[in-house]
Amino acid sequence: MLQTKDLKFTYDHQNKFSFPDILCNTGEHWLLLGTSGSGKTTFLHLIGGLRKPQEGHINIDGQDLATLRGSRLDKYRGQHIGIVFQQSHFVRALSIAENLELAQQLAGLKRDRSKIMKILKRLNIEEKADTKPHRLSVGEQQRASICRALVNEPRIILADEPTSALDDKNCLEVLELLKQQAQEDDITLLIVTHDTRLKSQFQHQIHLTEPANQ
Repeated sequence: MLQTKDLKFTYDHQNKFSFPDILCNTGEHWLLLGTSGSGKTTFLHLIGGLRKPQEGHINIDGQDLATLRGSRLDKYRGQHIGIVFQQSHFVRALSIAENLELAQQLAGLKRDRSKIMKILKRLNIEEKADTKPHRLSVGEQQRASICRALVNEPRIILADEPTSALDDKNCLEVLELLKQQAQEDDITLLIVTHDTRLKSQFQHQIHLTEPANQ
């Protein structure tokens, strides 16, 4: 379960954001659509613990994320929140499997190669385990990013513009992969995007249609 209440964030005196309260139940799939400047990526970064709100609360299965600091926040995020970015952000010098092992290690978990291989197999890229990220196609990199988001068995997956750089075929493929993997593991899925191609695919939607500046 993911719930936010009274979230506010300020970059400077000219950029003040106030976000709507949301309640995403366990296993639900949500789409957050926003125009440029509406604060949709900031909202995702707050929910993912990548930024601290000036005000408000972020509750994930009973844990208020806003109360965690430093290494406690890093460990909690690594174990409970999977994030898929538009750009993969893999460590270029490491193979895909080594990048997934690093995700386990940073979350304070034991490296588990067999678990990694099972996840890669689920997304049909197990043969790419020892391949460097830059040698993968864009679609394969997104699959690997989903694997990284899943590897620590999170309760929530946050996807930031996962399809906006993809053509229609790869867009639908990545979307179905995200929804399928979330459904199989009963994970709450929140996709943040300006990609209107996804609107018809989600029952639950949040719209940030106007800039949130105050």
